[in-house]
This record gives sequence, structure tokens and C-alpha cells, in this order.
Amino acid sequence: MKSSYRILLTCFACSFTWCAPVGAAYPEKPVHFVLPFPPGGGTDTLGRAIGNRLGEGLGQQVVIDNRPGGGANIGADIAAHSAPDGYTLFMVTATHAINATLYRNLAYNLVKDFAPVSELGTTAMVVVVHPSVPAKSVKELIALARAQPTALAVSSSGTGSITQLAGELFKNEIYVKMLHIPYKGGGPSVVALISGEASVGFATTPSCIFHVKSGRLRGLAVTTPQRSPFLPDLPTVAETGLPGYAAEAWYGMLVPTGTPKDVIDKLHATSVKALQFPDVKKRLDATGLVPIGNRPEEFENYIHAEIAKWGKVVKALGLRVD
Repeated sequence: MKSSYRILLTCFACSFTWCAPVGAAYPEKPVHFVLPFPPGGGTDTLGRAIGNRLGEGLGQQVVIDNRPGGGANIGADIAAHSAPDGYTLFMVTATHAINATLYRNLAYNLVKDFAPVSELGTTAMVVVVHPSVPAKSVKELIALARAQPTALAVSSSGTGSITQLAGELFKNEIYVKMLHIPYKGGGPSVVALISGEASVGFATTPSCIFHVKSGRLRGLAVTTPQRSPFLPDLPTVAETGLPGYAAEAWYGMLVPTGTPKDVIDKLHATSVKALQFPDVKKRLDATGLVPIGNRPEEFENYIHAEIAKWGKVVKALGLRVD
């Protein structure tokens, strides 16, 4: 009887040991990282900068999956309705916090349909102009815009994007209406500026820093409260005559709601470690991105705060997309 009991107990222990690694084996196949913008902007730069190191840490390939369009909502919708198994990651941006109140009918809910992993990075935006624009400073740009309000077209990475809202805030502050031209991402928006299709842009630092340094675009100021260490010679917009003006872009990782906590914890630890590798930090420094890597609960609180902040701006400016 005792012998039978020992055999049964041994079998149970073996079966328990056999089952335990199943959950711990994540991931067992490639992981898709959905980026809601095309190549060339800050989202793509950050996603690709950490992608390989993230894959090394997880022991599986991380596939960068660019899904642009719809004001960054197409990629968000795809990710929100993916299986909550840790095999679909989503790069959320400040644009999505804006979209939460800007759009009347979204196919996803940023708060309810996603679980936070970590804020990955943040960056300033740069007020840039095509070299043919005579303005050499923000003050000169304001004077030009007031004198010729229909002569300047402002590009953005899409309707509702942080780059559009930064521009809308600026126009509201100087009481001037300029034509807004939305593109499908920061990359195309900057290309339009370089070609002269657009005159002015509020571009994220990663999407424009090389062009500013090469002289293909003229940088006038940064949108953050303090000067950027990556473009130290540029003043802030607030310094140049619009006190209190501030806007910054940020990026983070979300997963579909229902993703197991141990998977989220693993993704958090791996992504934070990826941000610390010298090659990743060098890449981020070169493009003007500041790594963050906060805890999921901290990032969740930040998202709520950003939705509330930009919701007030959307309401004050009378912006709405059906």
C-alpha cells in the first residue's frame, strides 16, 4: 500500500514538474511588436533600437510590424484585439492619449483594452522650417505667420498626433490660423518639409535631428520646458516669446488586456534591460531620445494623466474627429 502511494506521489510530482515549465517557457515563438507609424519617425527609431536586444533577452525574434494609418489608430486597433498571450506588443505614443478624447468613435479603448508594460522613452519636438522660409527664429516665424497667414503650411505626422497638437497650441497662442497638412507618420511629414511641400513642422527630434544638423531643415526652437541636450543651441519656444508653452512626445509598451502578469513582468524586465545596453543608448542619444523604463503601475498613472491633460487641450481648441 505504501509502495503504491509512493508511486502515485512520484507520478504526481513528476506531472507537476512537467507542467511547471509551460508557463515559464514564454516565449516559444517570435513576438510581434506593432508600431502604429511608418519607418522614419521616433516610434520606428525606438522600436528598432531596442528590438534586437529585446529579442535576445526573450530568446526569440522580435518582429517589427509597422501598421500606420488612421491617425495611429489602425495599429492600435490591431494590437488591442490580438490574443492576450504576450506575442503581440504595442508601441503606444502621446498621440494615442490625444486620440482618446479627440475621436468620437474609436474601435478600441486605450485604458480598457491594454495593459501597461513600461514607458520606454521621451523626446522634444523641434520647430523646423524649410530653408526657403525667411524666419531665423520663433519671433520671426510669428511675425511672418501674422503677416502672411495663408503662405505657411504646417505638416504633422497625422490628424490628432502630438505633432499636430503641438502646432495647434502654437497657432492658438499666436492667434493665427495656418494650413495643417497631415501625413501618415513623422518620416513622411519630414520628407514633405525637406521637399518644400510644407513650410513649418513640429517634428520629433528623432525624425529631424540629422536634417537640422545637415542644414536641410532649419531648427528654430524645441517644445520642451528645458532646452534639449541633443540640440543645446536651440532655445525653447517658451524662451522665445511664448511663456508656458510646452509639449513633448513619449513612447511606451502596452499589451492586450488579459496578458498574464508573469508575462508582463518578463517583458518589463527585458525591455528595461534592453534600454541599458551601450549600443541602444548610443543609438537613442544620436537621435535625441531619452530612455525611461518605469514600472507598469507608474506608466498606467502617466497615461491617465496624459489623457486628462490633452483632453482639456482638445476641448479648449474645439477639436473633434468623427
